[in-house]
Amino acid sequence: MATVQNRTSYWERAKEQGFDLSWLSQLEESVTGKDVDEVSRNDTGRVEGSIPRNNVPRFGAYTFRTKSEVWAHNLTKLYHEFVTRQWSSATDIPWDTIQELPDDVEAAQCQLATFFAQVEFVASDVPGRFISSMSPDYHEVRLALLAQVMDESRHLDVFRKRALANGGGLMRMIDTVSDVVGGSTDNAREFTELSSRLHITGEGNVLTLFRLGELMAYNEAEKAIYRRCAQDEARHVAIGVLHLRYMNEFAPDRREEIHGYLDEGEARQATGAGGENPAGVNTLTSEALAVLLGGGKDKVEEGQKILMAIRQRQVKEYFQRLKSAGFDDRIHNGRVNPALLETYQAAA
Repeated sequence: MATVQNRTSYWERAKEQGFDLSWLSQLEESVTGKDVDEVSRNDTGRVEGSIPRNNVPRFGAYTFRTKSEVWAHNLTKLYHEFVTRQWSSATDIPWDTIQELPDDVEAAQCQLATFFAQVEFVASDVPGRFISSMSPDYHEVRLALLAQVMDESRHLDVFRKRALANGGGLMRMIDTVSDVVGGSTDNAREFTELSSRLHITGEGNVLTLFRLGELMAYNEAEKAIYRRCAQDEARHVAIGVLHLRYMNEFAPDRREEIHGYLDEGEARQATGAGGENPAGVNTLTSEALAVLLGGGKDKVEEGQKILMAIRQRQVKEYFQRLKSAGFDDRIHNGRVNPALLETYQAAA
């Protein structure tokens, strides 16, 4: 049984062996929550806010050392939302509600599930490459991206399981794997370039589909998948909106560059080029969506009408993101893609 005397003797012996609590006084020198430096000089991989070390090698060859390159307000709050909303494809999806479906409907579900498995792989793989290249001083951004990678990995898992759950299996992937989420996302060399293409355009289009998932769901399992993926995807889109909002305020000299990324994303969204928009015109996935929305291969025309309304919804929500991020001037000055503007006006 431990006694006060025993504990006292223990600490005395520990001090004799080199145990030292003098580091506690250093807490007064480390101010929690202080403003992050505009330019990071962290060359030793130390955690943001920790005490600098002068006697260790410099090994952090971080590409992104300037705050405006990666920053966004409220990412800590968003990260807390990430971690409190985690779910499991094994325990939170009622897989037992999946019943046999007509062959054409099952094939369409599997084709769409294959696309989402592919797109979510890219949406986790590419942001993951940027995490280790950011200075540890910008740990809020790192945490948000790590949480996104976790979400996207779960989406890949759940859509793969859906493709296999009812005997259909994985179908054909779209050809432009590296461009799957809008523009040349896979080739992005700068974080703002990545975020504009991925979070604002690519994942925004997917988010609209997830929000309308019950229109193409045929059982409670599929409904649950789309609902849970939608809440996750909304956070990923929020990363991009918050970042562009910060850039608009603190790096206005880069606005034209960002408009260039948006030009490219809009062109692909309007034409369906690259296949990154599952609801795009004349794409592999749009055919599957028409079958699901219409209720079968013999009702594709009805499904195409619903699909047109979904495209209008995508554009409307994209314009809302532009407004929230401070880039809606392109809607009014003629910069926005004319086809998207026409679709928006038709939905008004």
